[in-house]
Amino acid sequence: MRKYVFMALLLLAAVPILAQQTRVNIQYDPQRNTEGILPFSTQVLSPEVLDDHTVIFRVKAPEAKSVQLTGSMFVGKEARKRVDFTKGDDGVWTLTLGPLAPEIYFYYIIIDGVQNIDANNEFTGHAAMPSFSMLFVHGDKPTWYDPKPDVPHGSITTHYYFSKVTNGLRDMMVYTPANYNPKKKYPVLYLMGGSGDLTETWVMHGRANFILDNIIAEGKAREMIVCFPNDQMVTRSHPKHTELAFPLVERELLECVIPFVESHYSVIRDKHARALSGLSMGGRMTQYVALRNLDVFGSLGILSAAIDLSETPVVNEPDVNDRIDYLFIGGGTYETGFMARHERLHEQLDKLGVKNDYYVGGGGAHDLVTWRHLLYDRFLPNLWRNNYKWK
Repeated sequence: MRKYVFMALLLLAAVPILAQQTRVNIQYDPQRNTEGILPFSTQVLSPEVLDDHTVIFRVKAPEAKSVQLTGSMFVGKEARKRVDFTKGDDGVWTLTLGPLAPEIYFYYIIIDGVQNIDANNEFTGHAAMPSFSMLFVHGDKPTWYDPKPDVPHGSITTHYYFSKVTNGLRDMMVYTPANYNPKKKYPVLYLMGGSGDLTETWVMHGRANFILDNIIAEGKAREMIVCFPNDQMVTRSHPKHTELAFPLVERELLECVIPFVESHYSVIRDKHARALSGLSMGGRMTQYVALRNLDVFGSLGILSAAIDLSETPVVNEPDVNDRIDYLFIGGGTYETGFMARHERLHEQLDKLGVKNDYYVGGGGAHDLVTWRHLLYDRFLPNLWRNNYKWK
């Protein structure tokens, strides 16, 4: 009998215990607590995401006078809201929030007035700005931005290249669809981030690769290659950022990024098979670059952004609609209203008779809750869907 008990213990020891944040598998619900075990090297379990969509945050700070939470789950009239934790006798501060709509949020913990990440949460986002903690509130099953085990997955490749524009080494990331075949030719979307974003922002926080996997598998978008270029050309704090960065990103795309992609991948070298898009600053850069180079780009997507039409005078030309295959302008539910940049741009283009697909939705503000939704729900399904003009 002792022998069988010993063997059973050995078998149990060989099976990994699945708990929150194990990183054993790529999960759609990485912060669900399944075993009540603290993640490695943490003091407390935080955040703990329950199946009823409530979230428990914990901070061990016995000497702190106040602990608060703020994040992207607070939108509209609650934007920038701070919620107080309650201190326990053991020095652990606790906050129960929700239920929250299933989504990926970012948040900060404010201890005695100082903004921090959640030190016990290993899912920490970063860009060219202070880091933030990530919160994954799961639904009953993987959704359209989640990794799905039964869906074919594409590949992400990071490339390093020397830029003659910045006179230095730069990077770009390229997504190829699951069934990428070098003998086949693909259209290319160049998708940029916003102020302070990194090359990998759209993948690391925006989950663009999983969105592409899912939407292609669903038959809602055609197979494509997506390049994520680095659109940081001048530090965002520079007093002449726009004046300097926009012409530089135009040169970077035309002289470095597009030639690199077209020499390394099997692509359709035709303006009708090239699209440019971006969020926030990347959206403004898209408007600037694409509308100045309609011989290069046939389609463009402007997400939560706009620049003055005087910088893109082509919109006043009588044949502009013949030169643009698809122009998308989108924004978030809680960032749209009186004087919103993207809304003004849409109204101005409508007055000029310039065709544009305008859409607001997603339940987010000026954040990736919005931009993930715009990508999946409107831009990708309509991109290259009708009137394929390339040969």
